[in-house]
Amino acid sequence: MDSISNFLSKAMKTRFTKYMLPVAASALLLAGCTENFESTNSNPNKITVASGKLNASALFEPILYGGTNYLTNITYNWNDELIQHTAATAVTTSTIHRYGIGDSNWTSLWNSIARYASDCHEMSRLAEIHEDGAADAVSKTLYVMYMQNLTDMFGDIPFTEAFQASEGNMRPVFDSQEKVYAQLCSYLEKANDIYAKSPYVDKTYPALDAMYQFSMEKWRKFNNTLYLRVLGRLSNRVNTIVDSTANLNVAQKMQQIVDNPSSYPIFEGNDDNATVHYSAVAPYYSQFDPNSYTDVSFQSMNITEQMIKMMVIKDPNDFKKDLYVDPRLPMIATRRNNYTYWKGTVSGGLIENQANDDKGSARLNLQTLRRDNSDEFLMGYDEAMFILAEAAQRGMIRGGEEKAREYYEAAVKASIEKWSAFAKSSVKTGEIPSEYDVTEEQINIFLQSQLASWDLNDDHLKLILDQKYLATFWVGMEGWNDYRRTGYPELTIGAGTDPNDYILPTRMGYPNTTVATNADHVEEALKRMGGENDMKLPVWWSKKAAEGK
Repeated sequence: MDSISNFLSKAMKTRFTKYMLPVAASALLLAGCTENFESTNSNPNKITVASGKLNASALFEPILYGGTNYLTNITYNWNDELIQHTAATAVTTSTIHRYGIGDSNWTSLWNSIARYASDCHEMSRLAEIHEDGAADAVSKTLYVMYMQNLTDMFGDIPFTEAFQASEGNMRPVFDSQEKVYAQLCSYLEKANDIYAKSPYVDKTYPALDAMYQFSMEKWRKFNNTLYLRVLGRLSNRVNTIVDSTANLNVAQKMQQIVDNPSSYPIFEGNDDNATVHYSAVAPYYSQFDPNSYTDVSFQSMNITEQMIKMMVIKDPNDFKKDLYVDPRLPMIATRRNNYTYWKGTVSGGLIENQANDDKGSARLNLQTLRRDNSDEFLMGYDEAMFILAEAAQRGMIRGGEEKAREYYEAAVKASIEKWSAFAKSSVKTGEIPSEYDVTEEQINIFLQSQLASWDLNDDHLKLILDQKYLATFWVGMEGWNDYRRTGYPELTIGAGTDPNDYILPTRMGYPNTTVATNADHVEEALKRMGGENDMKLPVWWSKKAAEGK
């Protein structure tokens, strides 16, 4: 059985390991009842899952900490490799940036994301039973986050019949992506309504939440900013009705959110960011704990030519001379030893050329990114402003170019300030490197440079999306999602990407187990999507699907 039908709730045993991942034997576990849960471990906040006494809050920490670790893991291993932030050219076994991706990969992604979604589903069910409004609202927000990740990755998925194994439904219907998105919006509406009522928060809850301390005000802002991400994903489907109660389409709903900050509060600055803080006190370790990732293994992912091209202005007569560098680049990468200039490796290149392509390429910054107490990003104010900048530029919301520019410049400023704070927090002793401490003046210089200036770039939509691509580095699968939705940034597909016929994957395929156990509904979904179960079939919201390509 596959995880969408099997995972009614948490696995039969709860285990807190390095990152408190809720254990489930993937597709092998049958859905169980909460009465049979056992507690095999506890954590410093004294989470226990006692038999017969499970409540919603017991599921929260694995969902937040374990789930965020997982999303950070796939941004490193999947998003960055697919979208040419990095390329694992320091090893010959990595195949993702060459699109050598198969069923075992699809199965892992499908089951892992579904696992966290199922925990959210169960948390909401328990919260409703116990009339715990705070836990219910939070679980709904997080459910949308995980289910959006699942549908964005695969296309049509079970939603209305997902996680119904205890009711005997082992072969759920696959909903169209259009229907899934309407339901994501419905869940966010319900959560916003609950937050608006300022539900009672149990006194033990704030200690469980190192992101917002269970502040309903903060969670509400995240919920509605996530709403902007959901709506922004539908930029190619703006006439789709997403609010059936008010009969509002995508553009109208986004405008309603923008026009009504008291009813739909969103992020107002970096202080509101959905950032999970890890203490490095067991078991609260961030994903890239130095005890798990050696220097060599972590830096097997090298910065690509694409990133260097977008972040460095070179002397046109000498590529070894850097004239200007995006202030964020030294925060996420380091130049190779003895290199005085920035160089990137080739993404998707031929294996026989790899050693030469890789020579001198910049590597991920160990100090800032590989830490046991590193912050991990779910969504930020910068992304929200980029979404609104794009919406204004496209005419989805009012304001035109003037407002688009205002949102855009706020987004760039927020991105640089976020990364500056992140980099400075990595310095445990000694003086903070000057390149981490970016001033207001330096941000203004960047906004006047060819890399980011509104006035010096004619194609403002491209500018917005190119800068968003850089800003969402280390944020889930957002780079890959935006590329499929918009075609930006303009990428050069490598000569070694023949495993997918030189086509950057448009989706992940349904796992063979899912196809075998739910064949009729999978076949129906593929027919509706218009193709085979492969990585060339575009998802409904994508540019290719919208243009009929």
